[in-house]
Amino acid sequence: MDTVYPMNDRPAPLDWLLDSDPALRWQAERDLAGAPPEVWQTTRGRVATEGFGAELLARQDPDGQWAGGAYFPKDFDFEGPEAAEGGQPYTATTWSLTALREWGVDAAVLGDTAERLQRNSRWEYNDLPYWAGEVDACINAFTLANGAWLGADVHELARWFQDHRMPEGGWNCEWVEGSTRASFHSTLNGLKGILDYEIRTGDTSLRDARRAGEEYLLQRHLLHRRSTGEVVGPWATNVAYPFRWVYSAMNALDYFRAAALHDGTAPDPRLADAIGAIRADQREDGSWLQERRPKGRVGFEVDVPKGEPSKWLTLIGTRVLRWWDEAQA
Repeated sequence: MDTVYPMNDRPAPLDWLLDSDPALRWQAERDLAGAPPEVWQTTRGRVATEGFGAELLARQDPDGQWAGGAYFPKDFDFEGPEAAEGGQPYTATTWSLTALREWGVDAAVLGDTAERLQRNSRWEYNDLPYWAGEVDACINAFTLANGAWLGADVHELARWFQDHRMPEGGWNCEWVEGSTRASFHSTLNGLKGILDYEIRTGDTSLRDARRAGEEYLLQRHLLHRRSTGEVVGPWATNVAYPFRWVYSAMNALDYFRAAALHDGTAPDPRLADAIGAIRADQREDGSWLQERRPKGRVGFEVDVPKGEPSKWLTLIGTRVLRWWDEAQA
């Protein structure tokens, strides 16, 4: 298949990306190779029966959960060495659902999972019911998107995001501790959850909140403190897949690409600094390196160790640059 790479002198190694797990391959076919829908949709359908998706689905508990818990596995010791070392386990229900949704698994494959979670899963925080969410903005964002995907009733949770915006326009998971300033991490996760909810349900009641959260990041050009202009932290330009809850310019740019495609708008010029940052990190062969590995238990690996070329980051970085460059052209 002939492929055109407009305005990019470092084309992604497409054959390398296509030689991947179906969870990644279908996105490379759709976003980079220009494959027709019948091709990438067929590959997407394989995610539930092959590779990463099939492995994760096989780990689901009979009660609908993963690892026996909502956000943390049942065996997690909050006072033990794993917690003391700062390792967040990524094996429980919320992380598993988020991965399956982002990999493109059809919700029908999970059957009555939403109902089983409603009956059986409670948050570690105050034993709250699963689809009602809890107090953490990032956790609630994942839950909002996952609920919309699985057909759960998350309308009340959607209103939570209207009620808990900071004066600056974004969100902060530390609001319950008294914080009144928005956070890059919490704001991006909130935006991703709201956008996914809007796309899947057609409910635009959070549109104004989404615009305000976007403006919070755009005013800071996705990278800088508004007060000093300094880069907000090393994590802003340091990339790793899976993104999990951590902010990065690449993660944010992939969100703004998805939002612009949904809204039918052009890229905001204030994204230019972040575009330059991820372009500078692209290697001569078109790839991006895995720059760090977050601490925390995982069921199985889905990307390469630190320092190696990452297919996931290369997929995401390439489609972001192509979207930007085509708009500039």
